[in-house]
Formats: sequence, C-alpha cells, structure tokens
Amino acid sequence: MQKENIVQFKVYGKYALFTDPLTRIGGEKFSYQIPTYQGLKGILESVYWKPTIIWHIDKVRVMKPIQTESKGVKPIKYGGGNDLAFYTYLKDVEYQVQARFTWNLLRDDLVGDRNENKHYFVAKRMIERGGRRDIFLGTRECQGYVEPCEFGEGQGHYDDMGPINFGLMFHGFDYPSETGIDELHARFWTPIMKNGIVEMVSPEECNVRRFLREMKSEKLTTTPLESDDSLHEVFSERGI
Repeated sequence: MQKENIVQFKVYGKYALFTDPLTRIGGEKFSYQIPTYQGLKGILESVYWKPTIIWHIDKVRVMKPIQTESKGVKPIKYGGGNDLAFYTYLKDVEYQVQARFTWNLLRDDLVGDRNENKHYFVAKRMIERGGRRDIFLGTRECQGYVEPCEFGEGQGHYDDMGPINFGLMFHGFDYPSETGIDELHARFWTPIMKNGIVEMVSPEECNVRRFLREMKSEKLTTTPLESDDSLHEVFSERGI
C-alpha cells in the first residue's frame, strides 16, 4: 500500500473522557490527559469503516491547553438504581490526527474489495462531511466534531514545550477480528509528547498486555456487491 492512503483531520469538542476501559464498570472516572490510540481509532471508524481495512493512528497533535472539569453524575448501578460519582473530563479539546489504513488480511472473502483509491477517497469525503456516524470523544456524552486539516498547520499550545511523559496508559484492544486469536487483550504503553505531538506506536510495539477474556470473531456475511467496485458506484450515486 502507498503513502497516498494517509488521512489528516482535526477533531474537537467541549468535553472528552479518555479512560482506561478496565475501570468503566463503575465508580469515579478520571480522563487521561491525552486521547488514547483506541479512542482515536474509534473516532476514525465512526467517520468511515469497512471490514476490509484496519485503521492505524500515526500521530496526534494537542492544539489547546490540557484542562479538566469535574462533574457530579448519577450513573446506573448494575444491580439497579443509581449511584453517585464524580467524573473528571477534559475541557475544550482540539486535536489534529494523522492516520492510515492497511488491509485486514484475515478477511480473505473481501479480497475483491481491496481497492486502495476507493477507500481513500471515500474516507476523505466522509471527513469533509463530518463522518458517517456520530463522533464521541471517549464516551457517548462527549460529542465531537471532525473537519479536514493539514497536520501541523496553525499554532498549538504545546509547540515549544519540549517532551512531556504521561506514564503508563491504555493503548488499545487486541480484537480477534484483527489478530486471528480467539482472545481479547488490552494493550498499554508510555506515551511522550514532544512539542505538542505524540507519535503513536503500533499495536505490535506494545510490550504490556493484559488478558481479558476468551472471544471469537464473528464474520459478517457479504454479498457480491460488497466485494467489488460497484459499492463505490452506489455511494457516489447517493452522494455518500
């Protein structure tokens, strides 16, 4: 695959909550200071996703000061009723993101859909239109918005701040649909921001993992339309 499949965009919103998902079963929640790899990948998959491709986040640029705001909430308890908790959100966030896609080599049934130009131009068009699905910054109550941009353009708050180490952070999940292993793992890494930019490592470079549970990948059934260029023609006719 060529460098032409690289996409760049900015994502912003009033609030964000990027947390370790292992702590999401209840209680207090405190956002990481920067977006997680999985959180950015989820945003991009909301913009444009097909089982033929796998999105990879190359780097993220933090444009605005890192600020937090705590709110009292009443989350639903698993046993019924409501609980009381404080969630600490990131406030007034904006990020520039650079990403690319590769083929999901586990989907041999979609070889006919491996048209790099088609996926690249549809992804760019979806970024221009703000995404196919709603954008959330880490969690559903944090609405986000996507626009195209050139990575590195404009003035960022941390452009001249030097390196900042954020300690051990959640990176992402190893899903069976992407690894071919019937297990779900969580990955962790130690990001360092240099002059406002965090260079993301690939999932394979994460050395810290935690086994979560057994999981089997479910393949969606496909039709001949989904495995050739006629799908692109349908999208174009519908203005998608």
